[in-house]
Amino acid sequence: MKNLLIVLGLAGMMIGCSAKTGENAEEGKHSTMNHDANHAHHANNTQTVQKNDLTAVIDAYLTLKDALVKDDQKGAATAGSSLATSLGALDLSKFSADEQKALKEIIEVAKNHGEHIAGSEIDHQREHFESLGKDIKNLIGIVGADRTLYHQYCPMYNKNKGGMWLSASEEIRNPLFGSKMLKCGKVEEVISL
Repeated sequence: MKNLLIVLGLAGMMIGCSAKTGENAEEGKHSTMNHDANHAHHANNTQTVQKNDLTAVIDAYLTLKDALVKDDQKGAATAGSSLATSLGALDLSKFSADEQKALKEIIEVAKNHGEHIAGSEIDHQREHFESLGKDIKNLIGIVGADRTLYHQYCPMYNKNKGGMWLSASEEIRNPLFGSKMLKCGKVEEVISL
C-alpha cells in the first residue's frame, strides 16, 4: 500500500510538472529526475558556449557508442582515436583559470581512455568507454552541450555495479553489452542545451 501511494504521488508530480511546462508526461518525467552537480554548474556557467566548441568531441563519442552497440571493435577503435584528437583540439582560452584547470584534468583522462579504446579489444574498450562517459558528462557540465543528450544507465553492467553512457536518442541501445543486452538500461537524466 505504501509503495502504491509513493507511485501515485510521483505520478501526480509528473503530471503537474508537465501541465505547468506544456510538455508531455514523458518529458515531464525526465525533468523530475536527479541532476548532478555538474549539470547545475553548467546552468550557472556564464560563458557563451559556441555550437562548435564540443561538436567534434560529442560526435566522436556518439560514433564510439554506436560502434560498441554494434559490437564493432574496429569502428570503436577508429572513433576512440578520433575522440582523443578532438579532445586535444578544444580551445580552453575563454574559460576562467579554475575552469581551465578542471577541463585540462578531464581532457587528459578522457584522451587516455580514447587512446586505450583505439588499441584494445572490445571488452577493454567497453571498460574504458564507461569511464569515458563520466568524463564527457563532466566536460559538458563545464563547457555545455551543443544538443540534447540522454544520460543512460544499465544496472547490470560490471557485475551489477552499473554503468552509464550518453546518447543522442532517448531509445536505449546499450554499448556496454552490445548485442548481448541491447535494450538493458534506462534514461537517468536529460541534458539540455
